[in-house]
Amino acid sequence: MEILSFGSDNIENSLAAMDKNQLDKVAFGAIQLDAQGKILKYNAAEGDITGRNPNDVMGKSFFKEVAPCTNRPEFKGRFDEGVKKGDLNVMFEYTFDYEMKPTKVKVHMKKALSGDSYWVFVKRL
Repeated sequence: MEILSFGSDNIENSLAAMDKNQLDKVAFGAIQLDAQGKILKYNAAEGDITGRNPNDVMGKSFFKEVAPCTNRPEFKGRFDEGVKKGDLNVMFEYTFDYEMKPTKVKVHMKKALSGDSYWVFVKRL
C-alpha cells in the first residue's frame, strides 16, 4: 500500500486512483468537492475528525450543510478564488467548531488533476 503524506505535491493524483475502501484507509481527512462545494467523496478519517457519518454527507453542500463554520472568507473564500482561477493549491490552519468540540486542523486545498473537482485534506493539529 502506498503511504501518502499530508501536503505532498502529487497527493491528488494518488487519491484519484483510489476506491472508497482505499480512501477510507488514508490517515487524514480527504473530501472531494465539485466547483459548487457539493461533496463527491468524504473519507472515514474526516468522519472521525468531525463526528459525521461519511454516507450521510454525500451530495450535500460542504460549506452550507455539513461544515457551515467554513463558509467564511478565510476558508470558502480561498476555495472560491482557486475555483475561479482554475488553480487551487493552498495550505492553512483552521478550527472546525460546527456541532463539535472545537478542533484545530491544518487544511490543504488542491485542484484535482483531471476533471472539475477539488480536494480538501484535513489533519488534526
